[in-house]
Amino acid sequence: MADWIADVLGDEFEQLTLTLADDDEGAVVATLVRALPGERSWWDRLRGRRRPLDDVDVLYVHGWSDYFFQKRLARFWTARGARFFALDLRKYGRSLREGQTPGYITDLAAYDEDIAAALEAMGRSVDGSTSGRRLVLLGHSTGGLTLSLWASRHPHAASALILNSPWLEFQVASARPLIAPVAELQARWAPREVAPQVDLGFYTRAQQEVADPDDPVEVNPVWRPAQTMAVHAGWFHAVLSGHAAVAAGLTIDAPVCVLLSARSATPTRWSEDLTRADSVLVVDDIARAALKLGPSVTVERIDGALHDVFLSRHEAREEAYRRLDRWVRGWSAAAGGDQT
Repeated sequence: MADWIADVLGDEFEQLTLTLADDDEGAVVATLVRALPGERSWWDRLRGRRRPLDDVDVLYVHGWSDYFFQKRLARFWTARGARFFALDLRKYGRSLREGQTPGYITDLAAYDEDIAAALEAMGRSVDGSTSGRRLVLLGHSTGGLTLSLWASRHPHAASALILNSPWLEFQVASARPLIAPVAELQARWAPREVAPQVDLGFYTRAQQEVADPDDPVEVNPVWRPAQTMAVHAGWFHAVLSGHAAVAAGLTIDAPVCVLLSARSATPTRWSEDLTRADSVLVVDDIARAALKLGPSVTVERIDGALHDVFLSRHEAREEAYRRLDRWVRGWSAAAGGDQT
């Protein structure tokens, strides 16, 4: 395995290249980014005080046409003692190689290899048997769908699942059963057929409009383009299959927290309304679908939030972090974590 090296985010962030099995486009890798908590103060060590999440590992998976760049999100966890890891999946962000089709996959279960490699690099096994540390899975959008399916297939592997606007249902839920057979045929006969571009770049503009100079983020436009990457038939069928699995009901045995905007807005033309709503998903449908993930699901609706709740305007973003902190504290206390 390669060595940890300095990451493009700088500061306390490092990255590790994970070698995966080749596919029809050649060599394939994933990239694991980490940020580790600082040492406890001498006074806390003297008093035997532990941070509430000293025994926790967090694994973050990004969404479609995306990669990991959110420093503050990582520091939320490391400030509480957790080790934070983020996975740039194959053909995304740091893992995209020349000649590859960005984001292309035909089965979301193929990411099991990426996740297994990440867990091994974190010093864990897939089932968690080699680690005494709790595992928190944290996913955004398509990453939330991918981790939900993974957690359902791997019972007892995760201690908690936190989803930031997970893409659990197609934007027109009633049309999915009608679209799915056509998508399956396209995926079978022309998996790399490209759908028309429908993203007008308004979601990216909304993030820029609400950007906070006191909490800046820097985005690589090659890895996270203003308009989403091309949608291929094989990938689209993989996502619809994931939606169908969620609709049929998953069996995630860990408690789940779902963070969502309070409402959606249709991005057919630009308006200020798009800076205070989810313009990607139909959040009411996502909230309903979330209840099919498992027996313990909390849904947090945040007024004024964008699709990525942690990139919203100041008030909504701070509320998202408050809700996350409240849920994590409750979960950790219930699981026997130290809350001192």
